[in-house]
Amino acid sequence: MKYNNQSPIAVVDSGVGGITVLRKLYKLMPNEDYIYFGDSANAPYGVKTKEEIRSLTVNACEALMERGVKAVVIACNTATSAAAEYLREKYPDFIFIGLEPALKPAALSGENPRVLVLATPLTLKEEKFDKLMARFEGKAEFIKLPAPELVKFIESGDLDSDEELAYLEEILAPYTGGRVDAVVLGCTHFPFARRCIQRILGENVLVFEGGKGAANYCRLCLKEKGLLNSEDREGTIFFENSDANKVEVSKRMFYYKG
Repeated sequence: MKYNNQSPIAVVDSGVGGITVLRKLYKLMPNEDYIYFGDSANAPYGVKTKEEIRSLTVNACEALMERGVKAVVIACNTATSAAAEYLREKYPDFIFIGLEPALKPAALSGENPRVLVLATPLTLKEEKFDKLMARFEGKAEFIKLPAPELVKFIESGDLDSDEELAYLEEILAPYTGGRVDAVVLGCTHFPFARRCIQRILGENVLVFEGGKGAANYCRLCLKEKGLLNSEDREGTIFFENSDANKVEVSKRMFYYKG
């Protein structure tokens, strides 16, 4: 693997959801180059076995590493849980940035808040998630809510459909009317539905996601290794997807203003 400070940063996701993380990275480091790889042909990851997800994620990351990227951001909570630790052990000198649900800021957002955690079924079943939740025991009450169908809606690229809204209204109905204080969007696809979720739960409900924290940590790791691109320029973004039909969808979603 050969790379330097002008090499691109890779962003890997199960589909188009990681674009929410790419947007945070680009906003923070607009002079960097990026390769975004979405594996929409195999989406959604959240209903697969951990072994399947690890294999898909490792294969995608290693292929990008062979192309000379200087860091890989695994922009998927489910893929992070399944593969990040394995990759870090196999390549201890390489930068891998993972995602985890933003439980900490949600737990510390008030006095013993009730926090709804929207995520894929696998993320919510993972031991890693339970350990993360246990760290804030006594500081917040967490309510797990799997939302596998939401990934499918967002993968379609239709971000404001009546069907998506009806699905969200159905699963969120028990938590409206001030029954929760905060919601964690524990899948990188879900920020694309943030506006609908906020409207259903109410404007007073705080919404948290993990993309900004991952972007900040990526910049810190690059800085520590002397790999930040010092050029004063506008970076480029190259979109790839295992489903060729999703490349244009990915570009459109990157510039989505909703």
